[in-house]
Amino acid sequence: MRYDETTVQVRFNEVDAYQVVWHGHYVGWMEIGRTALAQRFGLDPFQLSQLGYQGPVVSLELKFLRPARFNDLITIRTTLEPSEAATLVFLSEVLGMDGNCLATGRTVHALTGTDGVLQFRLPPAIAPLVGALQDWCSGEEP
Repeated sequence: MRYDETTVQVRFNEVDAYQVVWHGHYVGWMEIGRTALAQRFGLDPFQLSQLGYQGPVVSLELKFLRPARFNDLITIRTTLEPSEAATLVFLSEVLGMDGNCLATGRTVHALTGTDGVLQFRLPPAIAPLVGALQDWCSGEEP
């Protein structure tokens, strides 16, 4: 499986009273990672909207393993999990400067029209983009 990598430096405002990154910021970092990956394939939120669709988060899972601290450089690794449904399932890993995994996460995005109507199949405008993203993540890109 192939991952897109995005590096972020922990800012002072992301640290809590315990001198570690507050847990909610990991969700934002996962969004940074998945947006960067999706954008490469024409599937970021604005690109989806231009095609007449949205991908709201319908499920979010996070597992915290080690803390990040102020000024750390962290890497967000993101890939797409294959799905038979009209969903995008992103897997994320947040890695510390030493390469150790700090957190893992998973978000599921249901595909809807901009009117909010749930799609049960990938529409023709979206299917080839998702296919290209899946191929890249599985390492099958030509």
